Amino acid sequence: MNMLFFIVFLLFSALIFRLGIVQIVQGEDYQRKIERTEDITVNTSVPRGKIFDRNGQIVVDNVPQNAITYTRAKSPDADEMMETAEKLAQLIEKETDQVTERDKKDFWIRKNEEKAKAKVTDEEWAAYENDELSEDEIYDLQLDRITEEDLSELTAEELEVLAIYREFTAGYAMTPQIVKNQNVTDVEYAVVSENLSSLPGVNTTTDWERAYAFDSTLKTVLGNISSSKEGLPKEMVDYYLARDYSRNDRVGKSYLEYQYEDVLRGQKTKMKNITDKSGNVLDSEIITEGQRGHDLVLTVDMDLQIAVEKIIEEELGKAKRSGGHPLLDRAFVTMMDPNTGEILAMAGKKYEINDGKAEMLDFALGNMTTSYAMGSAVKGATILTGYMTGVNEPGEYIVDEPLRFAGTSPKSSWFNRGGAFGISDTYALMRSSNVYMFKTAMKIGGANYVPNGGLRIDMEAFSTMRKYFNQFGLGVKTGIDLPNEQAGYQGIVDPREPGKLLDFSIGQFDTYTPLQLAQYVSTIANGGYRMEPHIVKEIRQPMSDANKIGPVAEEIRPKVLNTLDLEPGWIERVQEGFRLVAQASQGTASGYFGDAPYKMAAKTGTAEGVYDGPLRENYKNQMTWNVTLVGYAPYDNPEVAMAVVVPWAYQSSANSIPINHNIGRRAMDKYFELKAQKAKEKPADAIVEQEILNKKETETES
Repeated sequence: MNMLFFIVFLLFSALIFRLGIVQIVQGEDYQRKIERTEDITVNTSVPRGKIFDRNGQIVVDNVPQNAITYTRAKSPDADEMMETAEKLAQLIEKETDQVTERDKKDFWIRKNEEKAKAKVTDEEWAAYENDELSEDEIYDLQLDRITEEDLSELTAEELEVLAIYREFTAGYAMTPQIVKNQNVTDVEYAVVSENLSSLPGVNTTTDWERAYAFDSTLKTVLGNISSSKEGLPKEMVDYYLARDYSRNDRVGKSYLEYQYEDVLRGQKTKMKNITDKSGNVLDSEIITEGQRGHDLVLTVDMDLQIAVEKIIEEELGKAKRSGGHPLLDRAFVTMMDPNTGEILAMAGKKYEINDGKAEMLDFALGNMTTSYAMGSAVKGATILTGYMTGVNEPGEYIVDEPLRFAGTSPKSSWFNRGGAFGISDTYALMRSSNVYMFKTAMKIGGANYVPNGGLRIDMEAFSTMRKYFNQFGLGVKTGIDLPNEQAGYQGIVDPREPGKLLDFSIGQFDTYTPLQLAQYVSTIANGGYRMEPHIVKEIRQPMSDANKIGPVAEEIRPKVLNTLDLEPGWIERVQEGFRLVAQASQGTASGYFGDAPYKMAAKTGTAEGVYDGPLRENYKNQMTWNVTLVGYAPYDNPEVAMAVVVPWAYQSSANSIPINHNIGRRAMDKYFELKAQKAKEKPADAIVEQEILNKKETETES
C-alpha cells in the first residue's frame, strides 16, 4: 500500500509539474495560439428602396424570402466543403438545372479517382513522370475521355450535392453566397437553422426580391436589377468595387433602377466574421445595422398611366382588326405638366404576333429611344423661328399657292386658300398650311421664289432652323432623368436638294422622339420655357413601417433648360393658332376636341415618307404615313401637355385613320376625369396625408 501511495504521489507530482510548465512557463505562447483568430469585416446587402407613384401608390416593392447562404473560408478545404454540401443536400431540395457538363465531369473525377486514372494510358503516365506532360494536361485528357455513359452513373442525389457544392465554390471568400433563395420552405429553413453547428459556413437569413404591383405597366421604364447569381455587371466591376460594393451585390442594370442606383441601394449591414488561423468562420456578429435604400416618388400617376395604356391597346387593336394597316405596329403617348416638366404618363405599346397569337407589349421606352418624322405638328416651331430670325412678322399674311420649281412636282398645301391677300399665321396653323411654312423657310434661306424657276437656298439655313428648333427641344436630348435617351436623326443635307429645307419646315426631314414632341408643345404652352422633363418627383427617407412613406430627403425641382428669345405677343400668336386648331369650326382637330369641356389647344400632324420599320426588308421603298398630335389644356391656363405619335399608320389615303385624334381625345378626357374623381374622393393625396400623420406623431412624441 505504501508503494502504491508513493507511485500515485509521483504521478500527481509529475502532473502538477507538467501543468506548471504549461501554465506558467509556456502559458503565454499557448494563449497566443488560442487567441490566434482574425476579425474580418464584410458588408451584406440590404433591400433596395421602394418606388411609389405621385399619389403614394406602391409601384415597386421588396418581397422577403427565406434564404440559405454559404460563407467560404479564405483558405477553403475542398473536402470539408463537399462534406458540408452532402449534409445540406439531405436537408433541402436543390434544383440541378444550372449544373453544366463540365461540372459533372469534375465531380465524376472526384468521385471515381481510380476510374479517372484508368482514362490515362501507361505511356501518358510515364510521360507525366518524366515531366513531359503537366498535371493540367493529364486532367484535360481525363476530361476529354469521360463519356456520356460515365456521367449517367451520377445519381439524382449526387447531382443535387453537386448543385450545392457548385454554389459553395461560386462565392467569394468571406462573402455570403446565396445557395438557395427561391421556394425555400419553412421546414427547410427551420431544419437548416437547427443544424448550423454541423454545417460550417452555412447560415439562414432573409433575402428579398423585387415585386411589381402593376405587373408590366411601365416596366421597361422602371428597369431591371441583376440577380444574386449575376452580381455586378462585368463591364462595371471596377466602378462598383471602388464604391464599396461586393461582387455578388445586386445593382440596377437599366433605366430607373440604374439611374438612381446610388439612392436605391441603401446602407449595407456591416458584419464581423471571426475566423481561426485556417480562415474558417468561428462566429459572426453585426457591427452596424443596415438600412434599406431611400424611396423614390415618381411624377407618374399610375391610374392615368394604366388608363392611357388601355386606350392605346384598344385603338391600336381596332385599327389592326379593320385591315389595310400591315405596317402599323406601335403608338405612343407622353403627358406632362408643362409648367414643371413632371411626366404624368409615358405610355407606349407595340403590336406583335408571337406563336400565332397577337400581343400588345409594353414599349413605354419608345417615347425616348425611338424617333420619327412628326409632320405638321412642328409647325408652331416653324412660325416662331420665322419671328425669331426676323423674316416674318406676327400676323403677316402670305399667299398660299402651289409652288412650282423647275424639274420637280409642285409643292403645295392640302388646300389653297390664299387668294390675293393670303392667309395669316394663325390661320396657317388652324388649317395646317404647308405653303406658309415653305415660304418662311425660303426667306430664312434667302431664296427668291420665281414660278417654274430654280430654287437657290443658302444651305446654312438648315443649321439656322435646327438651332431654333433645338430651343423647343426638337432634335436634342430632353434631359430626362433616364439613361439611353436618343436625340433623333438629322436628314443629310445635300446642296443638290435645296427643297429638303421646305420638307424640314413641315416636319418631314429630321426625326424626333415622342418625348421631344411633348417638350416642344410644353414650351409653347408655358410661354417659352423649355422645361427639363423628369420622372422622379421626390426622394424619401425609408421607414421601418412598411405602410408609411418617410419624410422628404430631396425634392426634384423644376429646371428651365432655356428660354425662347421672344418679343411680347409672339408666342401668343402660336397659342392662338393652336386654340383655333381645336376650337374653331375649320380647325383640323375641332371635330375631335371642339366640344371638350376642358378647352383644348392642339396641332395635328401627318408625315409622309419611306417606311423604315422592322419589316423594311419585305417592304422596300414602301411609302407610309405617320400621324401625330400635340396639345395642352386648358388653353388659357395649361396644366397638362400631350404628344401622340402613331408611326406607319397607313400606306394610302384610302386607308387613312384618325387614330391619333382618337387616342388624344380619350387620353385627355381620362386625365380630367381622374382629376375630378380624385379631387372628390381624396382632398389630399396619400403622400400628403402621410406627411400630416407623421407630423402629428412627432408633435405627440414631443
